[in-house]
Amino acid sequence: MVRLYTDQLNVGYGEKTIVNNLTLEIPDQQVTIIIGPNGCGKSTLLKSMSRIIPHQSGSIYLDGSSISNEDTKSLARKMAILPQTPESAAGLTVGELVSYGRFPYQKGFGRLTKKDMEVINWALEVTGTASYKYEAVDSLSGGQRQRVWIALALAQETEMIFLDEPTTYLDMAHQLEILELLQKLNREQDRTIVMVLHDLNHAARFADHLIALKAGRIVKTGTSEEVINKHVLRKVFQIDAEIGRDPRTNKPICITYNLLKGEEENEENTYAIPAYAGARA
Repeated sequence: MVRLYTDQLNVGYGEKTIVNNLTLEIPDQQVTIIIGPNGCGKSTLLKSMSRIIPHQSGSIYLDGSSISNEDTKSLARKMAILPQTPESAAGLTVGELVSYGRFPYQKGFGRLTKKDMEVINWALEVTGTASYKYEAVDSLSGGQRQRVWIALALAQETEMIFLDEPTTYLDMAHQLEILELLQKLNREQDRTIVMVLHDLNHAARFADHLIALKAGRIVKTGTSEEVINKHVLRKVFQIDAEIGRDPRTNKPICITYNLLKGEEENEENTYAIPAYAGARA
């Protein structure tokens, strides 16, 4: 089943187009992960699908209607987004931050109802953040803060959650903790999860559906087996990868890789390294 899809989507900033003529579908109630090199349009695509930024042309449809025509509060009841580096006001407590997730349901003076408080407490419990409900958000560790932001998204009671690099700046243990939490939300509550990740092995392990982008265009979509392979990674990242199998999940795993050289390296030569100044002529 597909509720969210794009048709010939173009997104950019000013006169520069980042996402080019993109037509794709987001499978409902699955974990979709977007991968690709820096600057390829991953975050831009995520922001446009959640209407954080406008698109230049083409269409984005949710439940058969263009999201451009959706009322803001109505859309906020269907999808929540966690940006790459979320920020909160200094001194804000965990409970106060999570309560912002109830905004789409508030009327009048915006006072929290009994129902709102029940949802907030539920979101804190599910994410394991209830014990520091009254602590300041900026006093928490990176992993704890990330859980709090996910609790905020859950408090919106949306069926879709978008996350832009949710494991950035976290250590290995906290990365796994966050990804397992998101997978649990998908498996146990049927939440549709769409996120951008840089770690290919995490993407292969946790994705039901993968989207590989390069220069704002789709290179390949499909399962981990269909996307995490030598051919696709060569085309997307300009690397010669050795792919094996994760003994615990049986999913593909990138064991090691080399940069491609000569004619096969990045056509734009983006990462050309200048000669060392002290080298001999």
